[in-house]
Amino acid sequence: MQCTQYSAGNCQSCQWLDKSYSNQLSDKQQHLKQLLRETSVTHWLSPVTSKTRGFRNKAKMVVSGSVERPLLGMLHRDGRAVDLCDCLLYPQNFQLVFDVIKVFIAKAGLVPYNVERKKGELKYILLTESRANGEMMLRFVLRSETKLAQLEKTLSWLQEKLPHVTVISANIQPIHMAILEGEKEIIFTEHKMLKETFNGIPLYIRPRSFFQTNPDIAAELYATAGRWVRELNITSMWDLFCGAGGFGLHCADKQTRLTGIEISAEAIDCAKSSAKSLGMEQVEFQALDSTHFALDKSQIPELVLVNPPRRGIGKVLCEYLSQMAPEFILYSSCNAQTMAKDITLLKQYRIEKVQLFDMFPHTEHYEALALLVRDLN
Repeated sequence: MQCTQYSAGNCQSCQWLDKSYSNQLSDKQQHLKQLLRETSVTHWLSPVTSKTRGFRNKAKMVVSGSVERPLLGMLHRDGRAVDLCDCLLYPQNFQLVFDVIKVFIAKAGLVPYNVERKKGELKYILLTESRANGEMMLRFVLRSETKLAQLEKTLSWLQEKLPHVTVISANIQPIHMAILEGEKEIIFTEHKMLKETFNGIPLYIRPRSFFQTNPDIAAELYATAGRWVRELNITSMWDLFCGAGGFGLHCADKQTRLTGIEISAEAIDCAKSSAKSLGMEQVEFQALDSTHFALDKSQIPELVLVNPPRRGIGKVLCEYLSQMAPEFILYSSCNAQTMAKDITLLKQYRIEKVQLFDMFPHTEHYEALALLVRDLN
């Protein structure tokens, strides 16, 4: 893939862009095998490949420039503002939306935040698209509530130009640090969430809930987890770090007792909406810390599914899982290094199968899914 921004040295986010895609996959698979070299793996499955352009459903854009001529993109390490509206990782229709947003910024008088001077109001634009119906969610990350009235007054113009942007909100992030969003979210529209559909499973995206940025690969990841779990014929499972419920809802059926735990209340609201849509009555989703939840329970499910953040599940939860000894652990990871470290602590388990999902083409990052089986020998 040829990228003018990369060639010019303006953006190096796709640090593997000079490698052929086949070499990228080969290097990632080799990296995963190296990390798991001291662990018994029964079946190594072939990597799941991604589209190499237009695969993202979400844009996180730093706003810079002036209110009359805003730039949407990133700040280079030397402080230069780089406009990335033509980034090839986004679908082509994002470009048209960005063009309208730039005009709206000027109309609403949303002065871009200047990091060096610590002045201005508009820090980021966050745009998310549902591949199910093409609807979009647009979030303005502001330093304060000073410009809220101006933003809201001009919204009718924006909605007329972009009727498919059905969720619009402002997030207040007052801290002068590279923190993407704050705790306060103000939603201006009747619709509060986007509806997405993966493999016939309805999923919902609220403004502050996490959702994968490569929907095609995420759908394949969830579907694979579901196939693996159904082959085990289990009747009870925990889904820890469950997010919006994508994994658990793909793995459970109406006879499965599923408990999903996630610290984000917004994500849990999304998961509950999905379960209700599916008519799943033996499903319980709770907004709790996954480790604290597990340590407080004595009932042992047949399978524990974990999908932790990059830090992994950690020593305390690994020790507890070893103690409670469910028959199966399904581990999904966006950081194979911490996954490998965690698995070495789960000494009574072997890896039945593992598969790499190329969630992040042109980078060293990937998603891995591993099924761990308790070794009775």
